[in-house]
Amino acid sequence: MTSHVFGVHDDKTLEQFNDVASRAERAALMADGHLGYVMPIGGVAAYRNEVSPIGVGVDIGCGNAAIRTDLNAETLVDDLPELADEIFDTIAFGPGMSNSCDDAPKDDPLFEDPRWAVVPRKYRGNLQGKARVQLGTTGGGNHYVDVFSDEAGAVWVGVHFGSRALGFNLAHNFVALAQRLNWGDRPDMNTEVLLGLDTPLGHDYWEAMSLAGEYAYTGRAWVTRKVVDILGGGELELVHNHHNFAWKEDHGGEQLVVVRKGATPAFPGQKGFVGGSMGDDSVIIQGSNETDDRALHSTVHGAGRVMGRMEAAGKWKRGRMVRPGKINHDEMEAWLDEKGVVLRGGDLDEAPQAYRRLPDVLAAQGDTIEVLHTLRPLIVCMAPSRTRLS
Repeated sequence: MTSHVFGVHDDKTLEQFNDVASRAERAALMADGHLGYVMPIGGVAAYRNEVSPIGVGVDIGCGNAAIRTDLNAETLVDDLPELADEIFDTIAFGPGMSNSCDDAPKDDPLFEDPRWAVVPRKYRGNLQGKARVQLGTTGGGNHYVDVFSDEAGAVWVGVHFGSRALGFNLAHNFVALAQRLNWGDRPDMNTEVLLGLDTPLGHDYWEAMSLAGEYAYTGRAWVTRKVVDILGGGELELVHNHHNFAWKEDHGGEQLVVVRKGATPAFPGQKGFVGGSMGDDSVIIQGSNETDDRALHSTVHGAGRVMGRMEAAGKWKRGRMVRPGKINHDEMEAWLDEKGVVLRGGDLDEAPQAYRRLPDVLAAQGDTIEVLHTLRPLIVCMAPSRTRLS
């Protein structure tokens, strides 16, 4: 087993990473790493013919997409608040939301995919129905739709989210089956399970994971293009990648199953979109070093948290604060005002102060990547706030 750590991390994150690495052939921890379930966010682990469903995570196929448009930021400056309102009113943000747009992709061909057969017939119709109405919605937490300007003034649209309830359901149920429970039972998500790809369960999980990944790609592409339409622009380039997924890859002349949990694939020349916090720049990167495989040709997926959600926003019960957090709305808004960001939704747990600074974590990845474009946020849309006092 070989492993490598980029950046500086707390003891609990390193302990979790070392535990995962002890079962893997190779492992790496990206500079934005922080504590997760079993495997830290920012972790990469490579196995021989095995996959870790908890390593992939419950948001199978979570990732980023960014479109470079034919628009110039100067033409949008006066209309940013109105455009932000339209984006926020059109795209569904928050847990459990449905896509109510007339052109929602409810009849996408993926719903006829034979891989749905891995879901027991008793549960398949309900899961498909929920997946249909949620396709093209973003969810809550750190998921977003952003409008950016790059260093040349070109407008980009970027999004971050995954496979919604579909991935959550598939992940939990396959872990339950691996723990000798039944579909629908509640599994222990704090105990690692590894599935051999040559076993029936491992084969079916891989099929389910791949289906959820296609679902996530379809949803992100739809949302990103919908926002480009709202802006009145055209698409020049799409950069699109998962960062919660598993791939069969060649490393050192050997095929390995590489699980990335909050880590962006970054093979030489491969582009990726990496977001900062709601008040910081994001970047378009590409892998750059062919000979340095310490990161398993991976890189960061974001800036990385420095405090938990409750630590940042405080503890709330029935809309009332019962314990204050470390960040308040005045501090968050002052940061955004200084950056000139138009925010719709968002909450204290996603405030810039809750995150590392992206340039620092990129620097810690060294020459394994290079930055192609720096994207300054103009509009940020996220799930509505739950902590603002009236």
